[in-house]
Amino acid sequence: MTAPIARPIQAARLFAALGDPTRLSLLVILRGGGTRPITRLAASLGMTRQAVTKHLRTLEEAGLVEVTRQGRETLYTCRRQALDDARRSLDAIAGRWDSIRPPQP
Repeated sequence: MTAPIARPIQAARLFAALGDPTRLSLLVILRGGGTRPITRLAASLGMTRQAVTKHLRTLEEAGLVEVTRQGRETLYTCRRQALDDARRSLDAIAGRWDSIRPPQP
């Protein structure tokens, strides 16, 4: 039997954050490694800093990015552990689905 999904509200928040193309693009950029300032992220996407900040805040609330301050700059880093947690949640859902689906003829 597959273990239940831990913290379903947090998982829902995480998957909702991943459902937006802009946020997913930001996460792909950040997942490339290192810490990035908002100005570089905005330039990479051709968006204003304000628009990117809104998306990054959603990613932060979902636990997908970590925010640090360095002087006057705000830096963003991908939280790989959160992506691993998301994968485990999907695996748990798939395990449940497989266990209730009738066999194919």
